Order: sequence, then C-alpha cells, then structure tokens
Amino acid sequence: MTATGRGPGRPRSERAEKAILEATLDLLAREPGVAGVSIEAVAARAGVGKTTIYRRWPSKDALIVDALGSAKAPLPRPSGASARQDLTEIARALADERGRGHLRSFWNVLGGAEKHPELYARYRKDVIEPRCAMVREVLVRGVETGELRADLDIEVAMSMLIGALTPRNPRESFPDGYAEAVVDALFQGVARARE
Repeated sequence: MTATGRGPGRPRSERAEKAILEATLDLLAREPGVAGVSIEAVAARAGVGKTTIYRRWPSKDALIVDALGSAKAPLPRPSGASARQDLTEIARALADERGRGHLRSFWNVLGGAEKHPELYARYRKDVIEPRCAMVREVLVRGVETGELRADLDIEVAMSMLIGALTPRNPRESFPDGYAEAVVDALFQGVARARE
C-alpha cells in the first residue's frame, strides 16, 4: 500500500466503472439477454478496454450480477421502532426502486434462469437474498415483540410484501400511498389479534 492508502497501479475510474455497468444493463435489456452479453460487447459499448473490465470482474457472470445489483437502490436499515414502521420504510424504497428503468434486464436474467442456473443462483445469493434477509429480520423481530402473530409464516409474509411491490412491466409505476397500502393490507393478515 502507498501512503495514499491504495494499492499500486492506476486508480479505478468511477466513470469507467459506471459506463461498464450501464453498458452491461443495456445489453441485458436487448434480445437475446444474457447470451448477448460478452466482455467484448460491454467493452465496446462502454468505450473501455477488456482489461479494464477484467481488472474489476473475473467473469461475465460476476459483471452481470454486479450490474443488476447496481441498479437496485439500497434498502433503508430498519430503525427497530416497530415492525409496521420498518416494513413501511422498506416498502417505500421498493416501490420507488431506481432500477425500474432496467426491468427488462432483470426479466431477461430471470427468464433465462434455466439456461443460466449458476448466474441466477449467484444473483439470488448476492442481490436478492440480502434484501429478503432484511425483511425477514423485521418480521422475526415483530413476532418476538408480539406485534405480529406467533404462528406467522415468515417466508410467506416476506413473499407477499416483496411480490406486491415488484412491477409487472417497465412502464408500471405505483401510485402515491401504494407502499403504505400494501403494508396495511399485509398487517390485516399478520398482526397479532387484539385481546
């Protein structure tokens, strides 16, 4: 390490990295999706050399997973005030997802899951599962504090929330108050009955 805190060699260019990720998402959005993405095509579209890509990503799959992950806004860390409040904050973030412009990229990867099972498994593990884990954590804590039913099926409740906030097409936008309405509807089924 040098005195500046970085390793030897040229510093990474954030602009180049952003261009590479955007190029990957653009290529994924076109037919034939994953099959149309190659390091050569990404390099040409991003205006960088292949070595620039390989310095950051060891494989096409790693690049695709990072590109898809970069299109998703980070979910807010739950405050722990209440399950309802935490789920509402998460739901708002999901409803406002900045990656909506790249939905076709996501669908082309999901649609090709059986042709590219390793890629899909890595995408699930690296991008989807951490988001599910955050929702799961809020639900478990809600059960533990008595805010939610003791017999709640955590996985079903998580799927209901995330599924309701997953757009069906690239032009779909959710109306104001939709995220709150989803959480309210979910709570009608999962909240602990008042005694």
